[in-house]
Amino acid sequence: MKRTLTGIAALAAATLALTACSGGGGAATGGGDDAAAKPLSIGNFLDLTSWDPSLADVGFDGPYLSAIYDPLVAIDGSGEPQPALATGWEISDDFKTITMDLRSDAKFSDGEAFDAAAAVKSLEYLQQGARSQEAYQKVESFEAVDEDTIAIHLTQRDDTILYFMGLGRSYMMAPDAIDAGTLAETPVGSGPYTLSADSVPGAEYRFDKVADHWAAADFPFDPLSVSPLSDATAMLNGMESGQFNVIYGDKTAMDMAPDRGWNVATGLSMWVGLQFSDRAGATEMGKPLGELKVRQALNVAFNGPEMVETIAQGVGEATNQVFPVGTPGYVPALTGKTKPSIETAKQLLAEAGYADGFDVTMPMAPPFQPWQAIVEQTFGELGIGVTWKETDFMQYMSVAPEYPMFVGVIAMDSNPIATVERQIAKPQWYNPTPGLDAFPEVKAQVDTVFTAAPGEEQTAAVEKLNELVTDNAFFSVWAQSTNTYISAGEFTVTPVTGMMFPTLRQIALSK
Repeated sequence: MKRTLTGIAALAAATLALTACSGGGGAATGGGDDAAAKPLSIGNFLDLTSWDPSLADVGFDGPYLSAIYDPLVAIDGSGEPQPALATGWEISDDFKTITMDLRSDAKFSDGEAFDAAAAVKSLEYLQQGARSQEAYQKVESFEAVDEDTIAIHLTQRDDTILYFMGLGRSYMMAPDAIDAGTLAETPVGSGPYTLSADSVPGAEYRFDKVADHWAAADFPFDPLSVSPLSDATAMLNGMESGQFNVIYGDKTAMDMAPDRGWNVATGLSMWVGLQFSDRAGATEMGKPLGELKVRQALNVAFNGPEMVETIAQGVGEATNQVFPVGTPGYVPALTGKTKPSIETAKQLLAEAGYADGFDVTMPMAPPFQPWQAIVEQTFGELGIGVTWKETDFMQYMSVAPEYPMFVGVIAMDSNPIATVERQIAKPQWYNPTPGLDAFPEVKAQVDTVFTAAPGEEQTAAVEKLNELVTDNAFFSVWAQSTNTYISAGEFTVTPVTGMMFPTLRQIALSK
């Protein structure tokens, strides 16, 4: 049986995208009596990377970390920042200071009070974190203004900091635990649960509910457990037997859901296609990619709609853009602007001086093999000779940028400015040399995006940038894939583009 695009994409993105793929949730209302408790047992796709929020990848870490820690900032289903421990914030007229009001009724599980000093300590720790620092690249300092107010002082305007904080980069940790350096083994937060001693690392994590949590009514799950299980069949069997009532699903689970009374929630998560890591043609092997018509040929040669129906079994969106379908920055007219055509691709190659094709070496790892055959077939028709360098899944991320292009399964963001930064403007493992100097019009438009007034003006600037990078064939995007979550009838899940597995804030009891 073929594995679906959804399952493979998730596996790839979990390790490969590393783009803050998890975190907060809709704003917790707080207060009130605890609702009637419901057991919640989650079947997650991957194991926890670390209990230390500064080290956590947070791709599939959302359910684990959000049980233990409260975030300063949460996020809703549209990717918009929402209050959590920070009850609200103001941004200065020069965009360089964010002042946050904090809750005064939260405390850490070790008894320490949550206040401005504790928030600053956590933020400073996150700013130094190997993975969490992405959110705080433009922060000059954090200030405790008074007991329940902090100020974030920026070196320059930052349109993504609140978004990244909401994705899981603002979890608050107990100050003493930070000083002790023990968070990776013994997490201490102010969240709605604590880690149970009955947990079996790597198999099942159990959590004890904190009765007096400030938002206890928003987490009516007791008992709570999260089990990492990458075997889709075993996870589905667990759902059928009642072992789980929320799982990371696939096409098979979607098809079974109606007869079993399960709820299905899907959300766009990643784009799939060829990533041009040397689109400027700076290396000898990548030289052909420096020609616009070569990159355009590699766009029209692949039939995205057909690939969605076959490889992805109808799950996903056929499009040529890296901005998620239906979000700000996405331009519907661009998707139908060019039609798939191998003959057009051949003509473009000939016009670029590569009528006989060229040779290229690309990496390959097991999760990407479903696309290997279609790449070989398409390249063969174009006269492009491809040599595969086999590598294992865990090494793919480190070796892929060494090649001029590679099969990519890259996580997307619901925030359009984050998309500009990660996919176009700033070096990432999957975009090691953005090469904007070779595309002055694109580079100028990136600057326009970062300086445009927030709102309609900035969105229009992003759309113009999207048109430019699409016309310049910065990528060969075949489709955007989805993440699927299956839940028992009494639960609903809200997917968020930018998260691989929702946090507890995105899981609710059905009304």
